[in-house]
Amino acid sequence: MSYSLAAAMAEAGNPVRMLRNSRIGMYVYPVVTPEFWNWRAEQEAWRKSAVLFDQSHHMDELIVEGPQATEFLSHHGINSFANFDLNRAKHFVPVTPAGHVIGDHIIFREREDKYILVGRAPTSNWLMFAAAWGRWNVRLRHDPRSPSRPEGERVLREHYRFQIQGPDAPRIIEKMNGGPVPDIKFFHVDWINVGSRKVQALRHGMSGAPGLEIWGPYKDKDYIQSTIMQAARDAGVTLVPCGSRAYSTNTLESGWIPSPLPGIYTGEGMLADYRDWLGAESYEAMGSIGGSFVSDDIEDYYVNPFELGYGFYIGWKKDDFIGKKALAALKAAPTNRKKVTFEWNREDVLKVIASAFEDETPYKWIDFPQPNYASSSADMVMDGDRMVGMSMFNGYSYNERRVLSLGVVAQSVQEGDVLTMKWGEPEPTGKTSTERHRQAEIRVRVAPTPYAREARENYAESWRTRAK
Repeated sequence: MSYSLAAAMAEAGNPVRMLRNSRIGMYVYPVVTPEFWNWRAEQEAWRKSAVLFDQSHHMDELIVEGPQATEFLSHHGINSFANFDLNRAKHFVPVTPAGHVIGDHIIFREREDKYILVGRAPTSNWLMFAAAWGRWNVRLRHDPRSPSRPEGERVLREHYRFQIQGPDAPRIIEKMNGGPVPDIKFFHVDWINVGSRKVQALRHGMSGAPGLEIWGPYKDKDYIQSTIMQAARDAGVTLVPCGSRAYSTNTLESGWIPSPLPGIYTGEGMLADYRDWLGAESYEAMGSIGGSFVSDDIEDYYVNPFELGYGFYIGWKKDDFIGKKALAALKAAPTNRKKVTFEWNREDVLKVIASAFEDETPYKWIDFPQPNYASSSADMVMDGDRMVGMSMFNGYSYNERRVLSLGVVAQSVQEGDVLTMKWGEPEPTGKTSTERHRQAEIRVRVAPTPYAREARENYAESWRTRAK
């Protein structure tokens, strides 16, 4: 039996083969009901009225505190910490020594020596390893995401976490606060009232719409949720709870790629030790790669911060941080791609769906609203016979009435260009999330990122609105 990622890779012979044949199944957003109303109405609510996102279960939480907390996090993330005051938040991005993105977290500074990080497992795992590997004077407390399939067992977390978003969200927030809310700047934190509780609130917006994210002790979750719903009724606003089916699609309109493959499967020194440290049941060992792009070289699936639009985060004035030298070399590299939205051709999508009603082998099923069937997706985007990009996260937007995906393309590709995406896998794999199918060609038009006009025109200056 394999007890580490390194052993699992050795057993498989190639990390691509290991991940393309993972039998972990569909990526699950745990615990939260799949649909409260229906996913179409839930998507529409963040555009036309107000929606309540329950984010209490699908993300890791990592608390980092101690005398070297700031120094530790600054060394292991690309971000500048120079302007990171109390009651602020940042989009924290760690990279490998070679400059490949590992993942990302939202990081909150609660005290001079205490931070809370929230996001997917790869960043949490990296920081837990790094704290021990480098002998830092920090304390870490890890609250992993809720089980994907709790099988009826009670689930408890450190904190509840809700977002209230949409054009009518300010009316709800003011009602539950008992009066006007402080003017909280983008990615700043302040305190507001929710009934009898004082809670922290972050000015944020996963769907690009206005709203706040609030959190507090998990024991207060039911009280907070019922108070929010009552405030909406008192304000005369229809607040739609969002289920796990619709939740995962909100990023398509706002432009964040949530699941790039962690760039940790190659590299020596610290990375080799990390692969020995990671367990064989870790996200990195059990996750899956899906899509039409098949390469024997795992590094072909990696991305760097410039390709995801995170280049302006980089704290070049910091004395040193992991990946700084590699990122300096990559900064102006012509091989860097750029992030775009792909707008799928309606007729081609209908052709794929129609094949499920024919006797011959169908095309790969497009599930609604979320067709992703692997932890990380990589579908080839072609200009004629030349691969010019990769589609990495897809879904259907009822607000836009389109299937969209987020991905990266060569710098030479222009907005408005029509390319061809290969949908479906060229060979059978061990993934339980794929059925017997054939590949289809789907025309895709290169569109702006963010795709939603609200996010493009009214969002605060950030990775969503900056081209590089």
